Amino acid sequence: MSQTDMVSTKADLPPAPTGLSPDALFDKCNALARNLWWSWQPEVINLFRDLDPIRWRQLDHNPIALLSEFTPERLEMRAAELVLFSRINHAFRRLKEYMTETATWARTHVGVLGSKPVAYFSLEFGVHESVPIYSGGLGVLSGDHIKSASGLGVPLVAIGLFYDQGYFKQHLNAEGYQQEEYLDTKVENLPMEPARGTDGKPITIEIPTRNRPLLAKVWLMHVGRVELYLLDCDVKENSPEDRELTSRLYGGDNRTRIRQELVAGVGGIRALKALGIKPGVYHLNEGHSGFATLEAIRERMSDDGMSFDDALRNVARHTVFTTHTPVPAGHDRFDGGLIEEHLGPLRDQLGISFDQLMGLGRVEPQNGNETFCMTVLGLKLSRRANAVSNLHGHVSRRMWAHLWPWRVEEEIPIGHITNGVHVKSWLAWQMQQLYDRHFPANWIKRTGEPEVWQHIYDTDPGELWETHNALKNLLLAFVRRRVSRQCRRRGENDDAVEAARNVLDPNILTLGFGRRFATYKRADLILRDADRMAKLVNDPKRPVQIIFAGKAHPADEPGKQLIKRIANMRHDSRFAGRITFVEDYDINVCRHLIQGVDVWLNNPRRPLEASGTSGQKAVLNGALNLSILDGWWAEAYDGSNGFAIGKGTQHVDDTLTDSRDGKDLYRVLEEEVIPLYYDRDIDGLPQHWIRRMMNSISSLAWRFSADRMVADYVRTAYLPAAGGLSCEMNIH
Repeated sequence: MSQTDMVSTKADLPPAPTGLSPDALFDKCNALARNLWWSWQPEVINLFRDLDPIRWRQLDHNPIALLSEFTPERLEMRAAELVLFSRINHAFRRLKEYMTETATWARTHVGVLGSKPVAYFSLEFGVHESVPIYSGGLGVLSGDHIKSASGLGVPLVAIGLFYDQGYFKQHLNAEGYQQEEYLDTKVENLPMEPARGTDGKPITIEIPTRNRPLLAKVWLMHVGRVELYLLDCDVKENSPEDRELTSRLYGGDNRTRIRQELVAGVGGIRALKALGIKPGVYHLNEGHSGFATLEAIRERMSDDGMSFDDALRNVARHTVFTTHTPVPAGHDRFDGGLIEEHLGPLRDQLGISFDQLMGLGRVEPQNGNETFCMTVLGLKLSRRANAVSNLHGHVSRRMWAHLWPWRVEEEIPIGHITNGVHVKSWLAWQMQQLYDRHFPANWIKRTGEPEVWQHIYDTDPGELWETHNALKNLLLAFVRRRVSRQCRRRGENDDAVEAARNVLDPNILTLGFGRRFATYKRADLILRDADRMAKLVNDPKRPVQIIFAGKAHPADEPGKQLIKRIANMRHDSRFAGRITFVEDYDINVCRHLIQGVDVWLNNPRRPLEASGTSGQKAVLNGALNLSILDGWWAEAYDGSNGFAIGKGTQHVDDTLTDSRDGKDLYRVLEEEVIPLYYDRDIDGLPQHWIRRMMNSISSLAWRFSADRMVADYVRTAYLPAAGGLSCEMNIH
């Protein structure tokens, strides 16, 4: 039967039990789909999935795209078949209650921010896989930040860029080499609308440069209570080159990069002005949006008649800067020609010389050979700067100590607020149901409180283990679908496709590794000794299996070669069916991995992992971390809540560090992880393993939640920056 045949007229259908017309029912579903609040509400996700499970998966879990395939009449018919009316009404009512709720954490904690909201700048936002304007960890962190700000009720607006091609889709060819594919995103399938200014008209902002002005329209996306504004240069008045400026995330050369950052920073401030929003705090998430401070200074000078020096001090007092990069080469730098071409008109309005402007981005202002560094600009034009873990704070103070040569390293004004993750976005529905049965009522609104998570010890070990195994089986089913599809796309024979449908075994200890394939993250550390690994994988009584996923930057050839090596291990008979690579790592793949693996593996070269949050997501679902003592794990591991590789030291020679860490990884696997996992009682339960799962959840879930993180930002950064009650950031 065709879709057309299935669609009945209103006259053919019985009236809905709710008394709603088909159009009203359709409008409620669309209202749910157009606020990304749904993306962390399992009941609403299940509601959309039930409308058409196959298309839901095919459409990357995009409810707007799904609803576009329904007429109001067909939607009503489907709702009647599945008895969805009460679920739709309940979800719609919950959204309205959420949006109008006043009894939030922020009501009694944000003080002056109530009238002076935070403006949160980031070059990418990873809210959900159906909105592909993120590449990895930085974007997902930004997404989690604004979702938790929404839940806590923190007055915050977010500013970024809209990329109509986003980041690339990853496919591996027959040789296992990464191929990048960029796809146009259909704007009509995204939950956004033109942002309107105080005059009610759609906003287009203009940014002057020495050559020609850049124009950008502004989109509005609702993420719960937070409004996310995205600037888009695909404006007909722009040149063809400029219309493509915001098409791809992290694409193009250094000139493209500075122009994107000009739009995000200067354009972001101008968009806020057009919207009538007067922030009390500017939060720069990484240096990419640092130009916002210069435009804010220009505004102060223009609106309030301040001198440049006074305006700079004023803006710096209201600016919070977060650095994420412990690698010197990872900080954006631009030569003087690019700076003058793009910031020349703004420099004229600021009334400063070229050397003065360049000095703001230099460690040594008078050094004409030094390029302009966005991180230096962020540090100089903020009065509150932070790293994203305790260890990263030490690394950052050492890295940037020469900006404050009169201070000892311990007094460098860079503190730390350790990253956290948005619990509802990463917690499996099955695990949440388990917690609902044993945790206090409304525990989900108190995820940053340690007392809540101690109730994990009230759960029955068998119940926790069964829930984990159910999630593990879902993961393996997902992986098998993915890898068999990969084989079919590459034109492999039926035997290869069939083998892919049967990879992995739910009864085997399963390790997961998913992240960007930068070489310092050492994805192949566990494979350094192939013979030793083969023995572990093929042990007749206590075998191990590994799932890998991740993308390499298109320009990172060593990273691509690393992927090729790991992906091709499936052709080695020793590892066939036991080591698998899943293509196109994104939020959806990450969610499946962290919810289903037994062990989450992370082995960067210390101290190059600023924080890392994937392991924090795994904690929520009962997976145990096996990690180098770097980033967040350096302050999380207590000896009973996971496993540590190494002793928290590194050799000055990277080759020796890698060798030493590789050997210790094997030792921990052989002597601690594997024996503990396979040690079963008479009922087949690994009681000591389950106890460690409970220890992990109780000690880590609250500490590394995004609610705790955002609350820390409010107390130690936002409030003092906005002129509220000061609470100094701990920099030790």
